[in-house]
Amino acid sequence: MNDALNQLQPYPFEKLRKLLAGAEHSGGLRHIALSIGEPKHASPEFVAQALRDNLAQMAVYPTTAGLPALREAIAGWCERRFGVAPGLLDPARHVLPVNGTREALFSFVQTVVQRGRDGLVVSPNPFYQIYEGAALLAGAEPYYLPCLASHGFNPDFDAVPAEIWQRCQVLFLCSPGNPTGALVPLATLKKLIALADEHGFIIASDECYSELYFDEASPPPGLLTACAELGRDDFKRCVVFHSLSKRSNLPGLRSGFVAGDADILKGYLLYRTYHGCAMPVQTQLASIAAWNDEQHVRENRDLYRAKFDAVLDIFSPVLDVQRPDGSFYLWPNVGGDDAQFCRELFQQQHVTVVPGSYLSRDVQGVNPGAGRVRMALVASLAECVEGAQRIRAFVS
Repeated sequence: MNDALNQLQPYPFEKLRKLLAGAEHSGGLRHIALSIGEPKHASPEFVAQALRDNLAQMAVYPTTAGLPALREAIAGWCERRFGVAPGLLDPARHVLPVNGTREALFSFVQTVVQRGRDGLVVSPNPFYQIYEGAALLAGAEPYYLPCLASHGFNPDFDAVPAEIWQRCQVLFLCSPGNPTGALVPLATLKKLIALADEHGFIIASDECYSELYFDEASPPPGLLTACAELGRDDFKRCVVFHSLSKRSNLPGLRSGFVAGDADILKGYLLYRTYHGCAMPVQTQLASIAAWNDEQHVRENRDLYRAKFDAVLDIFSPVLDVQRPDGSFYLWPNVGGDDAQFCRELFQQQHVTVVPGSYLSRDVQGVNPGAGRVRMALVASLAECVEGAQRIRAFVS
């Protein structure tokens, strides 16, 4: 067995199950889960129809590079969404379809990390657990940058020592962040690109929540936006990860893409060819339909906006919580022991949330998630409102 498997920590939901074991709720309330970030809104019917219309493609072996039409649809969406000049993002060189961002984030690190180089994979803390597991199984060391309220829940990149940047092989960003919902500012993205040039690391920007925001007039920028404004036509050292899971309520379709530096994607395509993870043709054709439509995405944002408005109105008198820049999470400060808060909330109100300390790592005796919990507003408006009312009663 790979010895690195012994370094993997239990997944947060495994820890949550153990925490709640034996914590029976006896009050007769139905269970409301605000723990797992799985979209619950209806999937677009036109995407489902495209999938049904192409089921005969199950008889065809898909190629790892994907259909040219899918890569073209993705490149066109990136141009419209992030201000990339038409033609700069070559569908054949700068875009690669993947089976959702989770598998892509993991396999990408296996491709680009140079083993035996005392390398670091740098990530925000708290973070999506795949970043850590990918680093360990690639033979690299994870290095965590705390995301604290005092710095807008973003890492203080200016405080990172030069020797860390010199050892860094991959810098993970998550914008808007999981679980904080914080957006990495455009000026910071440009500064990080300059650091990547200086020290030779790759920026891997996880932007799977990028389409969940509140102001229709101001879509949040991404790493491709920074490249476009810098005139970085080759997207050197920059790679972005996007998915239909949150944007289009299609978590079960397992469809996303990686885009950016053509030289990096050339090696990543080679890895994926051996890895054997081509997207089924019928899924690709359904994905084209999704990437080419924005109306359902705007309607999806409307649903989340209504839930945030209602829930924050309920919480404001009793909880230290702010509206995030994006995503579907709340990251309230509950004070004290976040694990105890979650266990007692489950016992008394039959509502499940995730301890913030389970999503973070202790660094020098400090866990930046301690005292906070993550709430995923993925259920219906009625369920989210009822859950918020129960949480308010519990806190009060």
